[in-house]
Amino acid sequence: MFKNNDFEDIIKNRRSIRTYDADVKISKEEMEAILTDAMRAPSSVNMQPWRFVVVESPEGKEKLRPLVRFNTQQNDTSAAMIVIFGDTNSFENGEKIFSSAVEQGLMPQDVKDKQMAALTPYYANSPREELERVSIIDGSLVAMQLMLVARAYGYDTNPIGGFERKEVAEAFDMDTERYVPVMIVSIGKAKDTGYGSYRLSTEDTVFWK
Repeated sequence: MFKNNDFEDIIKNRRSIRTYDADVKISKEEMEAILTDAMRAPSSVNMQPWRFVVVESPEGKEKLRPLVRFNTQQNDTSAAMIVIFGDTNSFENGEKIFSSAVEQGLMPQDVKDKQMAALTPYYANSPREELERVSIIDGSLVAMQLMLVARAYGYDTNPIGGFERKEVAEAFDMDTERYVPVMIVSIGKAKDTGYGSYRLSTEDTVFWK
């Protein structure tokens, strides 16, 4: 359950933490709860292409360590390193997703039939680059939600983009033809407060037309 329901605090005081209390672990049950909440993130036509490898064991971290470049401190001290992949074959779950939605009263049968009729040829004929693009966008959405959810549970995170992508996939037996590495999110209890960061204002970033 959430330990911090102050959304303003979650947003404004989130920090990218690089040093964690190595004695603090996260149980499988709590990690599953965190990931379940994170997976409420939006995804293109609800195909939910995100896949997670939770690296928490000493053996897993030792395998990951040489592949995270200058991010070894997070690897060594965090409760876990969550490697997020995008599944370019995510539509193979389309029937399950839409049928379950119909069974639960979330989608009418005729809408499900229209969706499947339109999406089946789309996914069958989409080039690899398009499927990767969708997987990376949706994987990034779930990664951001994961970081916010983790803070609501009382933990801290750090998004990591600097790692050996193909090697990480191979190291954890993820088919490199199917799964696209998106990012790694370290998670644990912060050992220090981290640093705030300057953000550009809307004057610098928003264009009104």
